[in-house]
Amino acid sequence: MDVNIGMYMDAVKAEMTNLDQSDIVRRIWQKDYTVWKHDPTEITNRLGWLTVIDLMRDEISTLESFAEEVRSTGFRHVVLLGMGGSSLGPEVLQQTLSSTVGYPKLIVLDSTIPARVQEVAETVDLEHTLFLVSSKSGTTIEPLSLYQYFRHLLTTTTKKENVGQHFLAITDPGTPLAKQAEQEGFRRVFPNPADIGGRYAVLSYFGLVPAALISGDIRSLLDRADCMRGSCATAESVQENPGALLGAVIGTLALRGRDKLTLVTSPVISSLGLWVEQLIAESTGKEGKGIIPVVGEPLLEPLCYGDDRLFVYLRVQNDDNSSPDRAIERIRSSGQPIVVIEMQDSYDLGAEFFRWEFATAIAGAILGVNPFDQPDVQAAKQATEGVLGDFMTLGHLSQVEAASSLTDLLANADSKNYVAVLAYLRETAEIDKLMASLRRKIAERYHIATTLGYGPRYLHSTGQLHKGGPKIGLLLLITSDHKKDLPIPGKKYTLGILADAQALGDLLALQSSGRRVARIHLSQGDAGVISRLVSELN
Repeated sequence: MDVNIGMYMDAVKAEMTNLDQSDIVRRIWQKDYTVWKHDPTEITNRLGWLTVIDLMRDEISTLESFAEEVRSTGFRHVVLLGMGGSSLGPEVLQQTLSSTVGYPKLIVLDSTIPARVQEVAETVDLEHTLFLVSSKSGTTIEPLSLYQYFRHLLTTTTKKENVGQHFLAITDPGTPLAKQAEQEGFRRVFPNPADIGGRYAVLSYFGLVPAALISGDIRSLLDRADCMRGSCATAESVQENPGALLGAVIGTLALRGRDKLTLVTSPVISSLGLWVEQLIAESTGKEGKGIIPVVGEPLLEPLCYGDDRLFVYLRVQNDDNSSPDRAIERIRSSGQPIVVIEMQDSYDLGAEFFRWEFATAIAGAILGVNPFDQPDVQAAKQATEGVLGDFMTLGHLSQVEAASSLTDLLANADSKNYVAVLAYLRETAEIDKLMASLRRKIAERYHIATTLGYGPRYLHSTGQLHKGGPKIGLLLLITSDHKKDLPIPGKKYTLGILADAQALGDLLALQSSGRRVARIHLSQGDAGVISRLVSELN
């Protein structure tokens, strides 16, 4: 790991000395909750990620055999229904490792936007599709609603007694989903260790089952992860510990105002940023503190970056790195602090998963927060339940007053702010391109960091940071009418109503926590409105 942090090196060395003298690394391996807080709640029962590699090594042959069973049965697609920690790790593995010929293709569905759900339904052949319902708690509303939708579709094409064989579940032991899976005849249930939080679960069944189903080399992933774990466990000092060193750098610089952790990646691992974003944002964004991960932001000229940035470049050898290499060199020459992490190939993802988990635990200790809870996520869930309750009573969604101008939202922006675009839209190449243009214009004009989250996925990722982190976010919520809606069997509301209720619930939660937020509503995903937002910033 190449660390070039200039004037901050002395501060980081002092913090590393403090971590060594406090035996922080040793105490983490001893699962000592006082590293973070004096209360063990949601710490002692969340440290299984430290040892899950050993458990998963024993399950390699089982996972490979199950993958062969799925392949030989003739399944052509696996559709993963999950959110947050249940979906982002598999999304990285799917985009990076891809499917072996003859094995099913993996589609990660972490949206309730009807247009996206319809797109998936029309892409797959239901008779040859296996649905993976993934939820730690077994109560997550999005995957359970999607399960009901797809199960109903299958009843129209498949014999009733065979429908359950199109589903498998990953969940904690004894959850409502585990019981439902047994009652409704799922093909398989993988009970995940209960002492692992969702965002730390990529090296457990939550990540490895979908990886195995596309014939990913899970043994190599675990080997690389175990090598990194060994380095993080046996190093004699923080300086020699790859996970603790990264955590010391990002935690120390965040305390000194460089709290916009800006990730740059080689093209082949571009999706890794989404997983890191969730891990950092949900783990550190609380108690008015937090590190703001900046992922997928267009690379800019150095003069557009403020003095609140730390750049981390994840570079895969032998990839086409010409563009990020040039950008990083320009940024380095401008004096911005930079960390470069070299990866051999895509299977070094295993090592990086563990490195970033350990680094986040260290950064949490430096910031003085519990990196394993998510106290403000429940606020949005409760607000959504309230909105849905009103819908069932009134027959329509309540109106929520909010500012509706991007220029007004940005009017008093200062150098420490960041803009978060929260888009309840179907993610398409066109929308992605427009969002990139919007982020570029904001960063170039105001010299502040920008982030992008698609709803409702971001509620399980950066949602905690936006409500519980520092009050420096300028939050732009974009919602849209739905051209076509889809039912949720057994519910009085639809998928579109659920997505809209989540958007309104989060708006209420953001307002309640005193955040600066504006809402723009589009007519059926009108891309022209986003284009006009970009033009307004010229």
